[in-house]
Amino acid sequence: MKSKLSLKIKGKNINRFIKRVINHNIEILSLKYLNKNEIIILIYAKDYQKIMKIKSIYEINPQNIYGTLKIKKNIKANKYLIISFITSLTIFIFLTNIIFDIEIVHSNKEIRQLIKEELTVNGIQKYKFKKNYNELTKIKEKIINAHPDKIEWLEIEEVGTKYIVRLEEREIIKKQESNKPQNIVAKKDAVIKKVLAEKGDIVKDHDQYVKKGETIISGDVMLNENVMGRVKAKGKVYGEVWYVVKTSYPFVYYEEKETGKKQDIYKIKFINHNFEITLNKFKHKKTSEKIIFQSNLLPLKLVKDSQKEIKIKNQILTFDEALIKAQKTAISKMNKSLDKNEYIIKSKYLKSSVNNSTIDIEMFFAIYEDITDYKEIELVE
Repeated sequence: MKSKLSLKIKGKNINRFIKRVINHNIEILSLKYLNKNEIIILIYAKDYQKIMKIKSIYEINPQNIYGTLKIKKNIKANKYLIISFITSLTIFIFLTNIIFDIEIVHSNKEIRQLIKEELTVNGIQKYKFKKNYNELTKIKEKIINAHPDKIEWLEIEEVGTKYIVRLEEREIIKKQESNKPQNIVAKKDAVIKKVLAEKGDIVKDHDQYVKKGETIISGDVMLNENVMGRVKAKGKVYGEVWYVVKTSYPFVYYEEKETGKKQDIYKIKFINHNFEITLNKFKHKKTSEKIIFQSNLLPLKLVKDSQKEIKIKNQILTFDEALIKAQKTAISKMNKSLDKNEYIIKSKYLKSSVNNSTIDIEMFFAIYEDITDYKEIELVE
């Protein structure tokens, strides 16, 4: 990239002049004889004035320039073209970040109007700037949470300068409840921890062990040990339930996982440098490029870059590190299987073994769990 000049030098005894140049510590990058009195040399541009000071009777004519100096000359010669290009590029980028149309795909007119109003409230309108991935995700969640009885899922897809909104309406099916008499029984073998009875008689005590199918809340209405009537028992029962969970974890692990985030950005490529026009850079990503514009005068390109963010996990673990990871994985899996009011009472590591490239472990869990189940009371004629 250093600026260089090629000079045509003419005069008698040209070799004497070459020696003079060398003696003045001027580096000759290349030299070509045209004839015995004429040569073309390539030097650094910074040495041009030195050459002119020692030229004496020799005729020196610049032929061509290279490197940064040539780029500057081309920029100066084409400044209006470059200004026009940058202006057009700025307008292009501005326009490609504006939404010109919003299409809501759904057959129900009322739902379409509802979504349109929600989008407007959250700043998604025609002729407004596009939202980034994180903003769109938050808006989708906000709309779904605001209308849990109407919207099952919602997706906002960006296609060029248009948003396509797709959604599924939530259908609430009212169950026909039976009024037949029933008992509440244990769904699993457990120790009873909590009984919430709305209707019926509690027949098992706190901390009492029950087997699967045993009655906990009875629908029989008793008087002096006689059944006076039967009702549909209602309530909830929580108990301590036990599990042994097996899981594995690798000692060597590498994974590239797409996060789901994606974006189209524009890059200016100048020589070996890339300038991304974005405020949201992905640390790790998969990309595919498409050239939008390429200059014939300068080493300049405008590129559209389709990016997908990826998360890289790369680890080599010791036995103790893998054991801790495996235990955390087992606990995480167990927690994911539990409902809102359920939780781990206690956990205990039991044993482990090494199998090729993984560690295999067993863990014991005591879980506070909903063990409510129902059983109709059979009427005896």
